[in-house]
Amino acid sequence: MVRDRLVRAMSRARYAAMGAAVGAFLGGLLGKQTASTGAALGALVGATFGEHRPTVQSRFDELKSGSGSNVRGLRSRGTDVEE
Repeated sequence: MVRDRLVRAMSRARYAAMGAAVGAFLGGLLGKQTASTGAALGALVGATFGEHRPTVQSRFDELKSGSGSNVRGLRSRGTDVEE
């Protein structure tokens, strides 16, 4: 549980930093004020993406391995569908 929180926090921080850098670059093409606004918006988008990234990655790994999923790729509810 603690590990999951740390992974999520690090992911959020990493993507927030990248989003801020990209936002500042794109905003900086237009001016100083837009650079700071772009950095703030980029950090917000990056943090939001980073919040969902570990969940998406773990779900993708689960589907890739084939464990715990049924034919449609949904979580198993005790009744797996077999072909």
